[in-house]
Amino acid sequence: MKNLKNLSDEQLVEMVYSSNKEAYQQLVERYQEKLVRYVSYLVGDENLAADATQQAFIKAYINLRSFNLKKKFSSWVYRIAHNEAINLVKKEKRKVSLEDNSCLEEVLKGKTNIEVEFEKKEIKRLIRGSLKKLPIKYRSPLVLFYLDGYSYEEISDILRKPTGTIGTLINRGKKLLKIVVEKKGGKNYVQK
Repeated sequence: MKNLKNLSDEQLVEMVYSSNKEAYQQLVERYQEKLVRYVSYLVGDENLAADATQQAFIKAYINLRSFNLKKKFSSWVYRIAHNEAINLVKKEKRKVSLEDNSCLEEVLKGKTNIEVEFEKKEIKRLIRGSLKKLPIKYRSPLVLFYLDGYSYEEISDILRKPTGTIGTLINRGKKLLKIVVEKKGGKNYVQK
């Protein structure tokens, strides 16, 4: 049997078509962390994001035969996760904290410079909190472009909007993010 890690997403999908469940597990492993991070930026809660991502993978598996092998699997699965996130936001309509204490243990163990880490965490907290204040139509493309590294074309596939619109949303989103960050006391964290 081939090493599944070396196969493309589309090759794995073809294997799933022939009842290879391990191939789908490989796809889940490739995208789970990225999708949870993306969805958590949209819904504002990592636990809800994990649930929405799990639902997205279930829906993707159920509808896998509708996937066009000539397209990118990543864009397709991101679109499903995006829809799950939007549905969750509409359903929940509640405020949650975006605090992240992941490096606290390293700081306490003395493995890192406390001042530098504190500044990084404050900037991250400020940006995340500011992103949360943006409308989802701007937040989504900003997260996909800057945090997940997708191209305008890939974001266009995920959000089902023209590439030019994606560029406009990213530019307007950056301007809005800069305003929000500056209102919160941050300066020069968002470049025009």
